[in-house]
Amino acid sequence: MFDLLIATNNDHKIHEYEEMLSVYGIKVHSPKEFGINDNPIEDGKTFKENSLIKAKSLQRFSKMPLIADDSGLCVTALDNFPGIYSARFAKECGGNANANLEIIKRLKDKKDKSAHFACVITLLNVNDTPVVLEGICEGSILDKPDGIGGFGYDPIFYSNEAKMSFGSAPEEIKNKYSHRSKAVKLLIDYLKKRKLID
Repeated sequence: MFDLLIATNNDHKIHEYEEMLSVYGIKVHSPKEFGINDNPIEDGKTFKENSLIKAKSLQRFSKMPLIADDSGLCVTALDNFPGIYSARFAKECGGNANANLEIIKRLKDKKDKSAHFACVITLLNVNDTPVVLEGICEGSILDKPDGIGGFGYDPIFYSNEAKMSFGSAPEEIKNKYSHRSKAVKLLIDYLKKRKLID
């Protein structure tokens, strides 16, 4: 069993990681399991910078192998907004449902509906230097929310590979094509190469 601490207390995100990593014998731990209450200021300009900020902040509390990720929705016609501000934008809108409707509204007169989800994972306490892994999932924004699954911007995001919205995709389909799953696959490859997992 390989223990991995994840820099989040988001139950949805923890569940996704558990689903993707448990099959490789990786036990996922959250900071709150160890009484760690850490909320670093994410003032980076990129997903990579914010991921590193979160990872290094958690590293102060534990020598266990740990990862932090930063992810978001990037809408082409909106200059890749909300991007690194995805979570903050949803909060400002009063929740994910309102944020989804606001994105649709802003794209109403735009021909280009293309978008992508990005996820950058930073791994610490395994290598001497941070290991950075990035996953990208291409798709487009729908004209109305579709499905009640997933979380965040999933109901308005149509995945080109899954050929359906992430809001309507079964968990196993989303975990096959999502930005986070692609970054996780790179993480698995790295851990296998280092012979830390089978």
